Amino acid sequence: MLLSIITITYNAEQFLERTIQSILAQTDQNFEYIIIDGKSKDGTLAIAEKYKSSVNKLISEPDKGLYDAMNKGLKNATGDFVWFMNAGDEINDKEVVAQILNVLRISKSENIDVLYGDTFFVDNDGNIQGLRSEITPHRLPQNLKWQDMKLGMLVCHQAFIARKSITPFYMENNLSADIDWEIECLKRAKKIQYLDFVVAKYLTGGISNKQLKRSLLDRYEVLNKHFGLTGAITAHLQILLRGVSLIVKKRGKYW
Repeated sequence: MLLSIITITYNAEQFLERTIQSILAQTDQNFEYIIIDGKSKDGTLAIAEKYKSSVNKLISEPDKGLYDAMNKGLKNATGDFVWFMNAGDEINDKEVVAQILNVLRISKSENIDVLYGDTFFVDNDGNIQGLRSEITPHRLPQNLKWQDMKLGMLVCHQAFIARKSITPFYMENNLSADIDWEIECLKRAKKIQYLDFVVAKYLTGGISNKQLKRSLLDRYEVLNKHFGLTGAITAHLQILLRGVSLIVKKRGKYW
């Protein structure tokens, strides 16, 4: 199996079905699909069960949080590549998997380890709010390097596909574990492939947005790990200045 798609979900009955439907609507179904549920207390599991015949593995049990669940997904994946498409997120259109698999098949001899692309932001109703690389400061380079992550997570995890053999497990008690995971993958990758199409739709308002103070501290820990003390401090100052500049520009439109 070339690709494993993994969905992490917990009490997400409002969003899970559209995630599953976007995956099962793919024209190329040559992938493994895994759903990891954290023993939801609402109707989430019933929704997952509805599609059980099209899911390779459905696991519902208590976990220690998002990244513990994502690690379970990694442990259960048997594909050469892993791709997280969590509850509320969607594959952008029905041809995306076919396009990704085509790239991997054509480039098999080139030892691609990471593929990445852009994402649309969507609201709770699935309405597109804009392209991430255009409405945020995270401009998407076509020759991504791990050093490019110094000023933030340039690639959403929904648009980041990695060879399983190079993936580490996620830090389980850090809200910026996804940044750390992507950096580690990029460090280990021999070849990184840019995808020139929109890969996914990203539901805004994740856990790091809801716990901003802790998220900032956790991001500092990650940046310190990879860029050192001076690099982490410098990066956070640049991020702060960039944020202030954006606020000023937005206010300027209405003055």
